[in-house]
Amino acid sequence: MQVVRAPVPILFTIPNFISAGSGRAMLNVASRLDRARFSPSVAVLRRGGSLEAELERLGIPLIEAAFTVAPRPLATLAWRAWTAAQPFRKRGFVLWHSYHYLDDYTEPIVARLAGARSWIYTKKNMSWNHRSWWIRTFLARRVAAMNTDMLEHYLSPPRFRRKSVLLPPGVETETYRPGIPPRLELRTRLRTPASTPVIGCVANLVPIKGHTVLIEAMARVPGAHLWLAGAELDANYAGALRRRVAELGLAERVSFVGSVSDIPAFLAEIDVFVLPTPTGEGLGVALLEAMSCGVASVAFEIPGPRDVVESGRNGWLVPPGDPVALAGVIGRLAGDAELRRRLGSAARTRILERYSIDREVAAYEELYEGLLQSRRAGKAA
Repeated sequence: MQVVRAPVPILFTIPNFISAGSGRAMLNVASRLDRARFSPSVAVLRRGGSLEAELERLGIPLIEAAFTVAPRPLATLAWRAWTAAQPFRKRGFVLWHSYHYLDDYTEPIVARLAGARSWIYTKKNMSWNHRSWWIRTFLARRVAAMNTDMLEHYLSPPRFRRKSVLLPPGVETETYRPGIPPRLELRTRLRTPASTPVIGCVANLVPIKGHTVLIEAMARVPGAHLWLAGAELDANYAGALRRRVAELGLAERVSFVGSVSDIPAFLAEIDVFVLPTPTGEGLGVALLEAMSCGVASVAFEIPGPRDVVESGRNGWLVPPGDPVALAGVIGRLAGDAELRRRLGSAARTRILERYSIDREVAAYEELYEGLLQSRRAGKAA
């Protein structure tokens, strides 16, 4: 008689859903898991953010509780971790998948004390200059790296390489596709003529995103307009960007669109997408989404984008932080509609082949099943 296995309880952790980029990437996976095999829940350190309503709609439980503790003093770490583990222990999580972006190593301790048998984390940024990352990785059963540079530079020691897998984020290719109608009517609202090339960027207004270089580049691309979509999460930074726009005389050509909920519609109205992040991120999902929509895209030649973009074939890469080089590429694309079409078409193909959400979810399900099988084998032995 065939034994029907109950869905395996799995907990996804993230600090919050307020800066929704990482939260969306995590929810894309959690919401698509085979519910006959996995029963997902989500834990946050602090509630807030629009994605919480989506969790409720999907029937995914949300827990607000501390899943990390301060690492010091070491003398009380075990007790404090045990205390933090209690709200999770009664829920019986077998797998625990962290999307926490910091180098915290107390979470795997809390997870183990809560009864989880396997703790996994997704490496989302290019930070590694602390011993804490080594401890965090040592305590993990598996590490999902977003780009090949992570594997080569951070996870190359044998003890780490054996537990690491390249697993970049995926895109909802049916949502992010060519041919979306311009339902936001931004050209009308922003008084941008149909013949004017529009450069677009989707990134919250925080310093790590590198908007300053993009604004400097736009001063060298006469005639083109720039639309910046993103929430103003850092008021001082946003103010500095506006001042720089005014100093460069770009007020008529640079628009701060604010937070946009319908990103496919935003992408439908631009001609060129630019991801100006100079360093730090594992792989910007905004770049993948633009490419999936068939938009000619430009990024800096840094870890992450250089895994995806073949310069001159499905997009363009420029030296990091170089506004002159960035302006040269933007200007070339702004003035050549056929080049934009060719790059956008190749970009769409690239995403369909390697970066669809279905591929990402299948890879994670395979990773989870591998951990469960090794656990069952250990029990049998």
